[in-house]
Amino acid sequence: MVAKTPGAKQLVAQNRRARHDYFIEESLEAGAMLVGTEVKSLRLGRASIVESYAGEKDGDIYLLNANIPEYPAASQFNHEPKRPRKLLMHKRERARLLNAIRRDGMTLVPLNLYFNARGIAKVELGLAKGKKTIDKRQAIKAADWKRQKARLLRQ
Repeated sequence: MVAKTPGAKQLVAQNRRARHDYFIEESLEAGAMLVGTEVKSLRLGRASIVESYAGEKDGDIYLLNANIPEYPAASQFNHEPKRPRKLLMHKRERARLLNAIRRDGMTLVPLNLYFNARGIAKVELGLAKGKKTIDKRQAIKAADWKRQKARLLRQ
């Protein structure tokens, strides 16, 4: 069950791997077109966006490969768990993102899936560029050094 705190985001799913695999250059918030059983399943905290990404389909941006499991109490009126879900954003914002994807070779990666303060499901997207293996190694070295430095300063 998702914790309910008034005025704060209620985190449902998080993609921690995205920050390891990509350079996140910009993050933005988008709404998601969901069916009723998907919302109920999200409220139970059952979702995974680890393998998902956002891509273009018919001139719109869709969340692809996100897994929102079926809601157990909905028997025959359930949704398809990995169906493409349309992301809602302003026309100019959508055009700018589509241009960046096509021209600059960037990708849209979902970072978080959450309910905002008004109880509306939102997706935090990151406009990202892929990291090479050497970049990942350098990031791990930097994090280790930062941890060691903090340890030494405490002593």
